[in-house]
Amino acid sequence: MTEPDRTTPTTVVFDLGNVLIGWDQTGPLADRMSADEWHSFAEAADFPTLNTAADSGVPITDIVARAAEADPRHGEIVAGYYENFDKSLTGPIDGMAEIVADLKTAGIRLVGLSNWSAETIHHAPVVAPAISELEDIVVSGKVGLVKPDPAIFELTRDRFDLDPARTVFVDDLPANVEAAERLGFIGHVFSGAASLRTDLSERGLLAQ
Repeated sequence: MTEPDRTTPTTVVFDLGNVLIGWDQTGPLADRMSADEWHSFAEAADFPTLNTAADSGVPITDIVARAAEADPRHGEIVAGYYENFDKSLTGPIDGMAEIVADLKTAGIRLVGLSNWSAETIHHAPVVAPAISELEDIVVSGKVGLVKPDPAIFELTRDRFDLDPARTVFVDDLPANVEAAERLGFIGHVFSGAASLRTDLSERGLLAQ
């Protein structure tokens, strides 16, 4: 009987947004604003900063208040976005439910690490059921840390007792992958299910 390859990864940590589930920030108010109008608003209101604050654990009521301080209309739009947040979720990413199922069948440990508001994360597994197949998820809004802060990777490592050298971290943002790699994780910048399947197969996690 041959000894197992001790360099083969045993765990995959998945980002959620645009890896397991699609996210389109223009969706919640698509009945009121065109995509161009949304993007103009997002630039004027610095929506990325507001969204990151929500992801870091700031209550949504406070996010709306912050937006309204700059412009009452901004507050109304941000409130509408969060009231209709489920419409920002566009469905499972093609091919990823199958990868999750195949990894689980192969006995690979599966966990999540996502920048996401604690108040809206409950929508995710409804729209992309494969998320429910993960052992657990570190949600930035629940722990008060956001990627690419090294601390959230360290928390994930410690919470799940992970060996970074045998853990593949999958994220669509290169900065997050680079942060994980600096802590010894095996990084994969997600660009689609096909390339991820190839990478995981070459690493011995899935059959070729």
